[in-house]
Amino acid sequence: MRAWHLIRQGALALAGLCLMASPQAAEKRCLYVSSYHAGYEWNDGIERGMDRVLQGHCELRRFYMDTKRHPEPAWAEARAVEALALIDDFRPDVLLAADDNASRYLVMPYFRDATLPVVFSGLNWTVSEYAYPYRNATGMVEVAPIQPLIRQVRRILPSTRRVLFLAADVSTERKDYGYYRKIFSRLGVQLDARLVKSFAEWQQAYRDGQAYDVILFNNNAGIAGWDPAAASQFVLDEGGVLSVSVYAWMTPYVALAIAKVPEEQGDWMARVALGILDGLSPADVPIIPNRRWDVWVNRDIVQRHGLELPHSLALKAKAYP
Repeated sequence: MRAWHLIRQGALALAGLCLMASPQAAEKRCLYVSSYHAGYEWNDGIERGMDRVLQGHCELRRFYMDTKRHPEPAWAEARAVEALALIDDFRPDVLLAADDNASRYLVMPYFRDATLPVVFSGLNWTVSEYAYPYRNATGMVEVAPIQPLIRQVRRILPSTRRVLFLAADVSTERKDYGYYRKIFSRLGVQLDARLVKSFAEWQQAYRDGQAYDVILFNNNAGIAGWDPAAASQFVLDEGGVLSVSVYAWMTPYVALAIAKVPEEQGDWMARVALGILDGLSPADVPIIPNRRWDVWVNRDIVQRHGLELPHSLALKAKAYP
């Protein structure tokens, strides 16, 4: 597959890069376009990583497409047009585009092989649907640590055969489910999906999920009416089966999370942007996948549900709360 060939090429992605910007970089302009909204945990993590690197090196502006809370294509298209107007006015030296919809609605239709350099991050699993690479673009693909998660699940429950994928009914979750299902199938595990729109739907799906061996609660972003305190208490009262996720902020609702690190994406994206400001061509930086993850254990859920985790896993995990 072309996209994964590019990812493999990226094993030495920044090995030879000089990451220090020249003094002139302080006069440069950077525009960050997020697919989502300020306050969304993944989005905020990317920005933390990005801000630590870019601070003092360029004038940074931000634009939020807000497509997690407004998933309609018409909304995304309109926000992309607004971003175009900002680009025409601000005239950035480099565009940093986070997550899928920034590439789908802004970069691909308007900046494919253009003169404006683009660094993307957070594209789930593959770049092929956006026809990357472009001569003016490079980036980091977001790959969930689903195989490490499955390995730990099988250490805890060797007889696992049926898993429920529970998530918001949004495009990124549908995309994740498609990839997860193929991986689980190869391992002889049935993965069913419940994609929900509201908190009440989530509660019912979680109850129904007790008939499975494991609930994979992928992401709550996009579930209307989400109540963190009520959800935390609900899983303690209504749960029993092993619950897992690949996002750190889902730790209040699952026993085990092997989580992607959004700061890694923002840090890498910003360092490449500094290289571009110092004369590097995006075409010379291979597209790579993320490589870091954290392990989290929710001690309250583990104890309440009587789960037994391998001692080595418990030792290396970060504890919540």
